[in-house]
Amino acid sequence: MSAESTGPRVKAAVWRTLPAGIWAMGMGSMFMDISSELIHSLLPVFMATTLGVSVVTIGVIEGVAEATASITKVFSGALSDFLRKRKLLMLLGYGLAALTKPIFPLASSAGWVFGARFVDRIGKGIRGAPRDALVADIAAPELRGAAYGLRQALDSVGAFLGPVLAVLAMAWFADNIRSALWVAVPPAFIAVALLALFVREPGNGKTGAGGRPALKLADAKLLPSRYWLIVLLGTVFTLARFSEAFLVLRAQDVGLGLGFVPLVMIVMNFFYAGFAYPAGAAADRLSPRTLLFVGLLLLIAADLLLAAAATPLMTFAGAGLWGLHLAFTQGLLSKLVADTSPAQLRGTAFGLFNLVSGVALLLASTIAGALWSSIGASATFLAGGAFAAIAVLGLLVYRARPQTAK
Repeated sequence: MSAESTGPRVKAAVWRTLPAGIWAMGMGSMFMDISSELIHSLLPVFMATTLGVSVVTIGVIEGVAEATASITKVFSGALSDFLRKRKLLMLLGYGLAALTKPIFPLASSAGWVFGARFVDRIGKGIRGAPRDALVADIAAPELRGAAYGLRQALDSVGAFLGPVLAVLAMAWFADNIRSALWVAVPPAFIAVALLALFVREPGNGKTGAGGRPALKLADAKLLPSRYWLIVLLGTVFTLARFSEAFLVLRAQDVGLGLGFVPLVMIVMNFFYAGFAYPAGAAADRLSPRTLLFVGLLLLIAADLLLAAAATPLMTFAGAGLWGLHLAFTQGLLSKLVADTSPAQLRGTAFGLFNLVSGVALLLASTIAGALWSSIGASATFLAGGAFAAIAVLGLLVYRARPQTAK
């Protein structure tokens, strides 16, 4: 009898049986996200008010930064398959990101911010695919949904605590954004130390299940058609979900005070963190298609609320639904990538998935910024809802079948 079938009492024990490396990666993600989300919850307002950057430019900066991370993931993922040393690349990425954190409070122009975001996202790109592949290497196939859910939940706890610290820092420093941004520096270096000390690769650092390492473009032909369907599905999802920077801008747009703008990210990540692990564990038992449907419907509801928002309370409600959408979809998509890719190409598979998603995010964020500037905030979120509705139509075509772990 499986652990999941014996009810809540045994189901609660599933997270206790996950390998220590999963917990270490989750805690490392948590501390890095405390740092990153503290910065991200203040950065759009910092750029718009202190530096005088336009909303279109903010959208381009955010889109380019995230696309850079996704492009880098292709190379780091393939390289981790070739070297069979995922931890080394993961640490390099986290370390590079940590080194950029002091640049943000020192920034005197949009160019400084762009440069810091660019290098920070390169770090994210270097660590992302090797880390996601390492989760699948360490966790048993029947626990992958729970493993990705736990790592994502701890990541989201950090994303929740970061804006909380931002609010407290803004209060402590009397709305001095530069001073508040310095609080983000120590957690980033704590994350690097945790990962260096407590993550161990299986088989002395050799990943996968054998076979020759993958570093050639032609090896992408070994990825099955069902994997490419997941890539397509993830792309449509990303077009419907532009940068969360627009949630922060929406909160300010409806009149939330400067020192309290990070509250919108706190609300979003509260729901994301609270539901990411249960949704991930459910992905080991329930139809992925059903969970993706739920996630898309939540996103549509969030976009409609944010488009109609006239008060901070409505913005908070939309942000909460946005967080629920992320909880139901992000860990699940990672599980689907892992389940549909050969073990020896798993890093490459995550890299390609994130490349395509990153390009989609650049496009989505650029469109969102242009719509905001030319028509208004409501148009931005209505467009996001329209893309989500297209993804729902795509799922009506998609038919999920039982997946065989490689």
